[in-house]
Amino acid sequence: YTGWYDDKSVGGIEETLKKLTQADPSFVMGKVLCVGLELISTNTGIHVNAKLKQDLADLQVLASKSKITQREKLHVQAVNQFAHGDTTGACLVWEDILTADPTDMLALKLAHDSYFYLGFQPQMRDSIARVLPKWRPDLPLYSYLHGMYAFGLVETNCYQDAEKHALKGLKLNPRDCWSTHSQAHVLEMMGRQDEGIAFMSSTLDDWTVGEMLACHNFWHWAVYHVEKGEHDAALDIYDSQVGQRCKSGAMLDLVDASSLLYRLQMEGINVGNRWHELLSLWESHADDHILMFNDAHMLMCTLGAKNEGMTLKLMESLRNFVRDGKGHNREVSRDVGVAICEAFEMADKGDFAGAVELLKPVRYRIVNIGGSNAQVGLFEPC
Repeated sequence: YTGWYDDKSVGGIEETLKKLTQADPSFVMGKVLCVGLELISTNTGIHVNAKLKQDLADLQVLASKSKITQREKLHVQAVNQFAHGDTTGACLVWEDILTADPTDMLALKLAHDSYFYLGFQPQMRDSIARVLPKWRPDLPLYSYLHGMYAFGLVETNCYQDAEKHALKGLKLNPRDCWSTHSQAHVLEMMGRQDEGIAFMSSTLDDWTVGEMLACHNFWHWAVYHVEKGEHDAALDIYDSQVGQRCKSGAMLDLVDASSLLYRLQMEGINVGNRWHELLSLWESHADDHILMFNDAHMLMCTLGAKNEGMTLKLMESLRNFVRDGKGHNREVSRDVGVAICEAFEMADKGDFAGAVELLKPVRYRIVNIGGSNAQVGLFEPC
């Protein structure tokens, strides 16, 4: 999870978790890990996945019957709050864990990813900054802290410090794909596209080891080309990498594919049938509403594919969620998300002035839908 890769020697994450729960069905933290990783993927949630809902309930029962430490109890609590839409509350619990146990990497990584989903950029930075001095360099996973800290720094516009920590992370572990990712953001935000292309191409064999983040890192590479007007090169990366890797169904990969095609379309590039192929991977997620960021990218795809029925279904489901749902994402969807989606619909019909007017009142709150500055820049009205 921390390194974004599957260790084939132990069968990868899925097989490892399966063996873990089989070996000790009463291991509370094993079940916390299983449920927590499924939730943090944002591919599914307890309101659309009966098995996940039951797994969470079983975890609560097991925890109540087991003699576990205070830290374990807090982990169970945090996962439960996250599952029920209280992402901010879950982060507070993970921070409580880190106050007492600053080297708890599970709490640190889950908080890091959740702050990203929330658009809480200073918190994402400071969460790492608080614990970094407490870690000895000889501790397992220490090197990953630098890439994580670098990402918080780049998202709060501290580009020089971000680059320093990203490069330190890579010096300690050249295959740390999150440090690669953080450096890719530095080069993107500083307009150093040529350096970005050279960096990604020269380190390809290192960062593709992180299979779960590889699609996203290829997305960064392609975006450099889009910004240089090298549309054929960007499409080549889509066809050979992003479009193929998103067939995994992983939410981050679907988002990357939609974002890249939409950027190319905004540049006047005809992406052909690619939208229709991508939509087939999105269709089952119309009622998820786990992250507004995800919903907005699904809408890009339904509009790109000119599938009016799926667009109507998604928007109706989103409005129903705003009316009847609960949790942090419901509030973000109500306050910012619906306006963003309606702006996309207007832009798709050619009413760009109307789209801008819809976005103006929420432009400084767009960050609340989650994602990075590089990603949400696509939503800016001007």
